[in-house]
Amino acid sequence: MSRVGKNPVPVPAGTTVEINGQTVKAKGKKGELTMRVHDDIVVAREGNVVTVKMRQNNTRSRVLWGTNRNLVRNLIQGATDGYTVNLEITGVGYRAAVDAKGLKLQLGFSHDVNFPIPAGIAIKIAKPTEIEISGADKQKVGQVAAEIRGMKPPEPYKGKGIRYANETILRKEGKKK
Repeated sequence: MSRVGKNPVPVPAGTTVEINGQTVKAKGKKGELTMRVHDDIVVAREGNVVTVKMRQNNTRSRVLWGTNRNLVRNLIQGATDGYTVNLEITGVGYRAAVDAKGLKLQLGFSHDVNFPIPAGIAIKIAKPTEIEISGADKQKVGQVAAEIRGMKPPEPYKGKGIRYANETILRKEGKKK
């Protein structure tokens, strides 16, 4: 039995959840999100909680039960509060700026790197070396953060590059004579 799947998902005040067959729609102050739950899973709303159950007890349903429960929870939480990922830029002359076209990054290349901001994502620059990515869809926020980090991942010798704010870079010792 799934320990995660058994837990009901609370619906916060101010958020509406509609269940129509296998489609779950959550609407809150951060936006409206929709997802389709797998056919082996049954979703039901009981008061101010959403429960996720298996249609039948087989291996495939057990595998998908906890995953779909967490996807529904992420959907409700994203519509209510949203998600945020913070990135830090380390390196001399490395910086970021937001303009009308998107995110403009100076990462030590001979040219500036332009990153178009997708719909549903907001990017703020508190300092030229700190990027805050926020949005309602957890998957989309994480994907944008990973794409930006992938432009110049941190290197292990000096630690230069773009990294997550809570990421620890394992440093290597340089060449010895």
